[in-house]
Amino acid sequence: MFNRFFGKFSEDIGIDLGTSNTRVFVKEKGIVMNEPSIVAINTRTNHILAVGKIAKDMVGKTPPHIQITRPLTKGVISDFEVTEKMLKYFIDKVHDDAFTLVPRPRIVMSVPMEITEVERKAVEDAALAAGARQALLVEAPIVAAIGAGLPIEESLGSMIVDIGGGTTEIAVISLSGIVTWKSLTVAGDEMTKHILQYARDVFNLLLGERVAEDVKCHIGSSLDTGEGLRMTMRGRDLITGLPKEVTVNDGQIREALNKSVRTIIDNIKATIELTPPELVADIYERGIVLVGGGSLLRGLERSISKETDIPVRLAENPDAAVVRGCGVLLGDDRLLQEIALPTTGVDRRR
Repeated sequence: MFNRFFGKFSEDIGIDLGTSNTRVFVKEKGIVMNEPSIVAINTRTNHILAVGKIAKDMVGKTPPHIQITRPLTKGVISDFEVTEKMLKYFIDKVHDDAFTLVPRPRIVMSVPMEITEVERKAVEDAALAAGARQALLVEAPIVAAIGAGLPIEESLGSMIVDIGGGTTEIAVISLSGIVTWKSLTVAGDEMTKHILQYARDVFNLLLGERVAEDVKCHIGSSLDTGEGLRMTMRGRDLITGLPKEVTVNDGQIREALNKSVRTIIDNIKATIELTPPELVADIYERGIVLVGGGSLLRGLERSISKETDIPVRLAENPDAAVVRGCGVLLGDDRLLQEIALPTTGVDRRR
């Protein structure tokens, strides 16, 4: 009863707590925040110096006493204390302009499919400690499917591939549940690492992570698009130790990314093989939907379609599909209660 009462006055929040980026949706306002999941900490004072974009700008440029940390690994919390502080920063920022006595928010958050009960409890506890009155967790592919506008409640097969920073999650959804699925640790971050390794192996060039990520975003592709893109990479020569720059083309970066792309496609095919034939027929007719920042890789949808012989399309604003789905659930209590994971503790409904 109290929860419903406070719900009328609080600014309920949907959070896509991602390995690379955290996005925040506020009921009746839309997406209000999209920040890197990065925190800068002064190890001398144990104080947080920066969160999000400002912290990301510090990567690779800090003195020894400033530590840059990513509190989430492969979609789950690796540093509870820092995650709590990061969430508190986002919640406080949302409420900056709010009246002081506004009740604490209810939060809907997405979590990976392979999350354990212990990891789930860590996410709930971090949200409650950061200031939420209630934390409800939903599996990321279901939330992404809602955000992409798929009819998850119908007896139709919908296939979604969510390529994030730390994980790629492939799921077939029907009647508000996941029928078959696979979860991989091959995603955007792994692609960036392959570019770093390629630069070392081929050019004896030590790159920074941000440079490799920029290369991936600007000229990365899964097949030849005919654009003939080129880009300069700057780093340190591993032989001389001096600064060095190398110009690479999209074909070379495609070679670096090939292993990751191949793994994702093979697992999509394996998921289809495990899916009941009635649902496969629906997927063949309706196609596969791609979401997540990693799905923006040039030509990826065509590569998957060519290998599976199934139509593939990108969702509108694919990197925001999960947080949009959280936003939809904030306004649909019936569906939220149906698909939310069981809570592992006691809600703080004050």
